[in-house]
Amino acid sequence: MEIQKINRIKIALIENGKTGKWLAEQLGKNEATVSRWCSNKMQPSLETLFKISELLNIDVKDLLTGRPKTQDK
Repeated sequence: MEIQKINRIKIALIENGKTGKWLAEQLGKNEATVSRWCSNKMQPSLETLFKISELLNIDVKDLLTGRPKTQDK
């Protein structure tokens, strides 16, 4: 089963020259938790997404991927 990519946290960190370790320290979270967010194995809460967007100085919408398109049958 393919993991559905819901967030762009990993990409946003790279674009801002930050690491998962840095984000974990800023949020007071475990690095493993942030790693799971970055790999889309689990998702942060909406509250945490807003905190991440503030830390990276980006719009929270930029942390989310677009909805996958489905083909009409």
